[in-house]
Amino acid sequence: MAFVPFDDRDGWIWMNGDFVPWREAKTHVLTHALHYGSSVFEGERMYAGEIFKLTEHTERLHRSANLLDFEIPFTVAEIDEACKATCARMGLDDCYVRPVAFRGPEQVSVSAFRNKTHVAIAVWDWPSYFDPETKRKGIRIEWAKWRRPDPLTAPSTAKAAGLYMICTMSKMAAESRGYSDAMMLDWRGFIAEATGANVFFVQDGVLHTPCIDAILDGITRQTVIELARAKGIEVVVRDILPEELAGFSECFVTGTAAEVTPVSEIGEHRFTPGDLSLGLMEDYGRLVRRQL
Repeated sequence: MAFVPFDDRDGWIWMNGDFVPWREAKTHVLTHALHYGSSVFEGERMYAGEIFKLTEHTERLHRSANLLDFEIPFTVAEIDEACKATCARMGLDDCYVRPVAFRGPEQVSVSAFRNKTHVAIAVWDWPSYFDPETKRKGIRIEWAKWRRPDPLTAPSTAKAAGLYMICTMSKMAAESRGYSDAMMLDWRGFIAEATGANVFFVQDGVLHTPCIDAILDGITRQTVIELARAKGIEVVVRDILPEELAGFSECFVTGTAAEVTPVSEIGEHRFTPGDLSLGLMEDYGRLVRRQL
């Protein structure tokens, strides 16, 4: 498939309450968010005409903005409707949805009292992040060089653009060496998350997943925990040391893009996708497509 730059496509993008042609959805080079990272966003998927857990995503968008000390000038309900309307305007019923809120170009300085908050929503066709065969075999992950920051140094529970700088660096480094992703530790040395996905491990039929005090509490993560507990699977949320990975039999990552994707290796550790991982992967697929 030929590469198509995202700024040169047909269609429409919702911006500040109106639809504008895709190629005209622009902002100024002196936009505050470009210089100082004052931007928050969400990643959502529409399956068969319905955006999965849309309101939960929009509520988190508002919480993220509040953590960065700005307010979104549209209500949760207004953004929900705008997301649906953008999908309809694009003629898509299976797609990726990207709302973003950011401080504009009105003032260029570290402080931003005069900057307006702008909101945009773009949607595009995006198939599964990994093909079914790759998911069943499990993806390969390496250790990241960078660590997730201490929550006293950054609003680490926000889905803020600035927090993804080290994720981009880590994922590009991993992909350049033939891996699919990188696993990050937190500032204390505990397992944190992959660059855009939460992580789960299996030991003797029990799910173990890291605490969320310094990472994003993914909506897919929350959904998988609900699915697991509904099946009678014990879920333990705790601090996990890297050396503990040798004792886990299965591993998988979760996220809007990754959905539920088994992992075959993290650095020197090997895992075999098994009934628990593959079962939750299938359960999640049925849920989002309303087949449960």
